[in-house]
Amino acid sequence: MSNSASRGLNGLKILVVDDSKTIRRTAETLLSKEGCQVFTAIDGFDALSKIADHQPDLIFVDIMMPRLDGYQTCSLIKYNKVFKETPVIMLSSKDGLFDRARGRIVGSDQYLTKPFTKDELLGVISNQIN
Repeated sequence: MSNSASRGLNGLKILVVDDSKTIRRTAETLLSKEGCQVFTAIDGFDALSKIADHQPDLIFVDIMMPRLDGYQTCSLIKYNKVFKETPVIMLSSKDGLFDRARGRIVGSDQYLTKPFTKDELLGVISNQIN
């Protein structure tokens, strides 16, 4: 990743929604190093209040979560007038065609398979903000 590309991430507000502490911590560490402001949420309900509070530029949402799954969370974000333009990237531990298709139906902008590398994570972000 060239410096000019990662400079573009400086100050970006990113919300990472995942019930896995490991994934939240990994994403937070990688993104903070790039100068992003990172917020985390443990599930969809937690995410909705964080989105309202912080108005992130980009949101990562895990598909498999208790209470409110990633599809439901994404569709609630995309139905909201204020946040419908915010890119939502689905996170999944399986690289399934069905998951991708279902993610598109609810309005997700991209799909990232876990575990992800730093380059994959940053690539998805620069793809959405440029």
